[in-house]
Amino acid sequence: MYRVLYLIGVGYLTMCGALVLRHRAAQAIPSPSSPAPLVSVSPAEAWFRTIKPLCNAVEVTLAQQANPAATTLEGQGYSAACYALGGEIDSARAVIDRLPEGDRYRAAGIVFNVAHPVADAGDNRSAGPIMELVVDYWPNHYMALYHAGMAEYALGQATRARQNLTAFLSYYHENDGWTRSARETLARLGGSE
Repeated sequence: MYRVLYLIGVGYLTMCGALVLRHRAAQAIPSPSSPAPLVSVSPAEAWFRTIKPLCNAVEVTLAQQANPAATTLEGQGYSAACYALGGEIDSARAVIDRLPEGDRYRAAGIVFNVAHPVADAGDNRSAGPIMELVVDYWPNHYMALYHAGMAEYALGQATRARQNLTAFLSYYHENDGWTRSARETLARLGGSE
């Protein structure tokens, strides 16, 4: 009797194990309708993707205190970007200033890459100060100069807009929409403040 029960138990466990393995194998093979797997990202970028929803004026400081970024250049660049998105420009600047001087422009480049979609979307109130931050560390970053200048123009900051758009035109020489837009904006600014 016990031998029969033992064989039934072993058979049951074998079937359960086979079902679990079959289920795992089915999950490992993507179906034709499933999206392509994500490209692997660095730990710093993975941290940023996790914390990005908290990079806002209400939560940014507490979020970063509870879950600080890696102390690498990339980690600190993303930390500065998070503060910048949350409107904490002074905190973003403090993060960048703690880096060695030769690495600061690279961290500002990370901030630019994160904030560029904000500028392209036309959120001048948010993008302007972030682009100014980038320009402070990378003065010849022509796209940051353009976006800073256009944001400042939209916000009525004529002197800074003129300065940044003039600098943009000194670095960027393609005859395209950005150049045309910068020239038209400078013409509208004329000599007025």
